[in-house]
Amino acid sequence: MADFVLVHGAWHGAWCWKRILPGLWQAGHRAFPVTLTGTGERAHQLAPGIALKTHIDDVAAVMDAEELAQAVVVGHSYGGIVITGLADRMPERIARLVYLDAVVPLPGESWSSGHPPQTQEQRRQSIAATGSIPPADPALFGLSGADAAWVARRQTPQPGGVYDDRLQFDAARVAALPRTFIDCTSPALGTIAAMRERVRKEPGWQVHEIPTGHDAMISAPEALLRLLLAAAGN
Repeated sequence: MADFVLVHGAWHGAWCWKRILPGLWQAGHRAFPVTLTGTGERAHQLAPGIALKTHIDDVAAVMDAEELAQAVVVGHSYGGIVITGLADRMPERIARLVYLDAVVPLPGESWSSGHPPQTQEQRRQSIAATGSIPPADPALFGLSGADAAWVARRQTPQPGGVYDDRLQFDAARVAALPRTFIDCTSPALGTIAAMRERVRKEPGWQVHEIPTGHDAMISAPEALLRLLLAAAGN
């Protein structure tokens, strides 16, 4: 039995793991999907003071409240920088890090660091105007039809304070943990391109591919579930 901590990406919430949870439960595992401050059902908490540390604190609080000791910590998209900060804080309580088409930062980088200049400019303009980043079109995640409509209904603006917030951490401490990167290849999301290259150049990574879009937990839950179970040693 393993404990999974599931950290969503930008604009999402714990709701996005709905299709993954039953399979983890049926395999005998526990799963703790986290909703980060200001997103999902916590969108009413959106505020200028939300920073990257706020979101790392959110996940650490779940680890503490549930007394998790050897968790498989999964971060999707933006959630990758959040779980990296968590790993730097409490590496002894993490069995494996799983980056699901996610940000894999270097020390001193932010969520924005790997984005093309045009994306950075657009998002910074939105943050300056509204304090947040509006949700992306689910079509960019390879979703269509009912799936796209479901995600579009559920997405909420992303707190702007996390965009350029740089993460300082001990790279050797994080790299000492087992790490998996799951590359969603069809269609491949452009803002993750630099991360795909990075994990294939750095030693110590297990890299898997799923021929689906960025929101694999929605568009390819069975394939993702198999990889998560493997990450837990099943």
